[in-house]
Amino acid sequence: TCPQCHRSASLDQRGLRGFQRNRLLEAIVQRYQQGRAAAAAAAKCQLCDRSPPEPAAVLCEQCEVLYCAACQLRCHPARGPFAKHRLAPPPAHPGAPGGGGDGGGGKGAGGGRKLPTCAEHDLENYSMYCVSCRSPVCYQCLEEGKHSKHDVKALGAMWKQHKAQLSQALNGVSDKAKEAKEFLVQLKNLLQQIQENGLDYEACLVAQCDALVDALTRQKAKLLTKVTKEREHKLKVVWDQINHCTLKLRQSTGLMEYCLEVIKENDPSGFLQISDALIKRVQVSQEQWVKGALEPKVSAEFDLTLDSEPLLQSIHQLDFIQMKFPVSVPPVPLLQLEKCCTRNNSVTLAWRMPPLSHNPVEGYILELDDGDGGQFREVYVGKETLCTIDGLHFNSTYNARVKAFNSSGVGPYSKTVILQTSDVAWFTFDPSSAHRDIVLSNDNQTATCNSYDDRVVLGTAAFSKGVHYWELHVDRYDNHPDPAFGIARINVVKDMMLGKDDKAWAMYVDNNRSWFMHCNSHTNRTEGGVSKGATVGVLLDLNKHNLTFYINGQQQGPPAFENIEGVFMPALSLNRNVQVNLLQSSPTYP
Repeated sequence: TCPQCHRSASLDQRGLRGFQRNRLLEAIVQRYQQGRAAAAAAAKCQLCDRSPPEPAAVLCEQCEVLYCAACQLRCHPARGPFAKHRLAPPPAHPGAPGGGGDGGGGKGAGGGRKLPTCAEHDLENYSMYCVSCRSPVCYQCLEEGKHSKHDVKALGAMWKQHKAQLSQALNGVSDKAKEAKEFLVQLKNLLQQIQENGLDYEACLVAQCDALVDALTRQKAKLLTKVTKEREHKLKVVWDQINHCTLKLRQSTGLMEYCLEVIKENDPSGFLQISDALIKRVQVSQEQWVKGALEPKVSAEFDLTLDSEPLLQSIHQLDFIQMKFPVSVPPVPLLQLEKCCTRNNSVTLAWRMPPLSHNPVEGYILELDDGDGGQFREVYVGKETLCTIDGLHFNSTYNARVKAFNSSGVGPYSKTVILQTSDVAWFTFDPSSAHRDIVLSNDNQTATCNSYDDRVVLGTAAFSKGVHYWELHVDRYDNHPDPAFGIARINVVKDMMLGKDDKAWAMYVDNNRSWFMHCNSHTNRTEGGVSKGATVGVLLDLNKHNLTFYINGQQQGPPAFENIEGVFMPALSLNRNVQVNLLQSSPTYP
């Protein structure tokens, strides 16, 4: 029984030569041998007195002589009359044009290789694939042999189908291999963290033990041993996991390389001989990466706490404790300023607890003021130590602080950090909230539509304060459509023109004139339309609570709407006859 395809075969008078040959593997071996032969035929130095001569390092194009590194320094120095000679890399195959081997013809399908013939009919080539027997067959097998009533398909079609299946399965293994490489980097970083944390705990332990004078000296060695054992245990677990993951990765990488060589093969019948078994091997390899296999089994933290409070007579009972002492409120969290940042109108804050903190933490409370020196308010309560707050005012200064809590109560506040939001918004069209007919490109800065009906797309920024101006460039304008530009609330209706409901304020425009629209009410008809290449500007002044529109720098009537208050997003409606490109907002406007 074949260990690869699991088919049984009987030995005849030919012995092992009677078995079907694995032509695909033969072709891979042949390519490998040809590569080694080409490497062995590398150019040799023509002046070496060694036997055999050293490989050539350079070719002098004027002298037409090959030199190794030693002979070049001795016989062809880069000075005097040789200074102007041009030295080039030696050809890969001496005497071959351009160093090429067989002229690039290869030996693929139709490139000189003899087509495989049927094992049962020597004069017939394989032309079909028997699905029932999972083997290539010839035309005569279908007419006379046992395959006449079997389900058969075209050889080329099955070849492409199985190649596609193998490639798809290989993608999964490739993704897992990439994750495994990243996981190995994570594990190696974990080793360093464990080493650093272990050294920190040892230093702290030595300081505490030395402070307890002579009575602590005898106990100090025992405690150090426990820390060392804990560190060695963690290191051993991580190294075992690294070795295990490396082994799996090496196996998966070897399988991937073999599969890639198989996919390069142009012999359909040879490929199909092993494709089923190879696809199963790839799938089994992918299933080995079970959930949790790429997660560390230990953490870098040491749950060891030294209790230095007891009286002198209790020194001999001194040992590590793990939350055995009365629980009190957590200490002050430390803000990690290097990880705190702002982007547009959002801020990100990060914090951590001080090292060697004895008291447990059940969660954190993050507070932020109103950006104008007002009262603090809670914006996050939870266990995470990294939080991003969106929807803040642009060009505003916010104060933030955090405190921890547990079952005993709430700890003190951290220091206050000051964060400045962006002066000018940077945003794109939002694919997650756009109508399904909207088509975005150019990193979500260009919008068009698949429908002849108007569809709405919003921007990714939200404005509630300040003055904001942005422009949109009309890249395409066919058949006189009516695109609409303006602002909207997040729950605007997206399957009709912007401004027809009460959630949007817009200017819609054709090739000759424009109108303002809100709640399906058309006002302020103004001469001046758009065409390909036009620029439409939108000025949202939330200090004066009004909205103004511009076409090619010219204001379209008075401010379009008054008494606008709330939170608004840039908005646009268009159909398939229009394509619009978003130009980023600017602190200046017409």
